[in-house]
Amino acid sequence: MTGVHPLITVEELRDLLDGAPMTLLDVRWSLSGPPGRQAYEAGHVPGAVFVDLERDLAGPPGADGRHPLPDPAAFRTAMAAAGVDDGVAVVVYDQRDSTSAARLWWLLAWYGHADVRVLDGGYDSWVASGGRVETGPGMPSRVGGRGFGGGPGAGGLAVLSADQAADVARGGVLLDARAGPRFRGEVEPVDPVAGHVPGAVSAPAVDNVGADGRFLPADVLRARFEALGVDGSHPVGAYCGSGVTATHEVLALRLAGVDAALWPGSWSEWVADPSRPVATGP
Repeated sequence: MTGVHPLITVEELRDLLDGAPMTLLDVRWSLSGPPGRQAYEAGHVPGAVFVDLERDLAGPPGADGRHPLPDPAAFRTAMAAAGVDDGVAVVVYDQRDSTSAARLWWLLAWYGHADVRVLDGGYDSWVASGGRVETGPGMPSRVGGRGFGGGPGAGGLAVLSADQAADVARGGVLLDARAGPRFRGEVEPVDPVAGHVPGAVSAPAVDNVGADGRFLPADVLRARFEALGVDGSHPVGAYCGSGVTATHEVLALRLAGVDAALWPGSWSEWVADPSRPVATGP
């Protein structure tokens, strides 16, 4: 693993804002609403540009899942409009726990951007630290000069298809980032079938962060994943309901020193084919 550390603290961001050019992106989003733009316009880190997860960071729902990866041309256009430049640092944040910010972190890193970081603790930590806040619609950042020209896979992060994810579940460690009751099939509030991929391991992403929304220390994360079978001897993959929370798991694994593959289609892609087996229980 190479490149910059994937997290940035509030204090480091404050220093960065006073220094070299950078692009700051607000990707607040919630599956149950309200729209993230409302939160953004009510208050955001000065200079931040809002990025819409549903519109900019995902393609139309279908057989590939509820939040499939965006069309490359559309994603590059959205990032260029937001001011992303190949040669300028990018910091992304969401409300609190980095769940949706991780999706943008992963996409930019997958496309080959060399300097993209997640604000640990998100907007809530910024406000709690006394950080200045702007309101209103904001304006696109124009700090760069070369534009954003990366492409899928340029950053070397691994991606799984549904069949490949099933292979990882059989011969490696496939981590399910959803809440435990969804994994066990006790409840399914979004997708038409409850349960999990046979052989997958329950690893709720909520357990990657503390009560303040910040990621747990690297050694604590490492111990957590080792207890789930991630010992370096087998391939590791992550999935969730639709490929958003799974990026949070990939980021937590990166902090723990593990490279993991993302299954973008996740459970919503798996159950789109009724012939695929479904497991329930612990």
